[in-house]
Amino acid sequence: MWYFTWILGVGLASAFGILNAMWLELDEDPENAELS
Repeated sequence: MWYFTWILGVGLASAFGILNAMWLELDEDPENAELS
């Protein structure tokens, strides 16, 4: 069942990448620049 671990790892990596991109977009929003 190596494919289960592989799919789980790829899923977690992609989810982390998506969340990181969303966080970076929110953090670099010029409207919220004065809050950070």
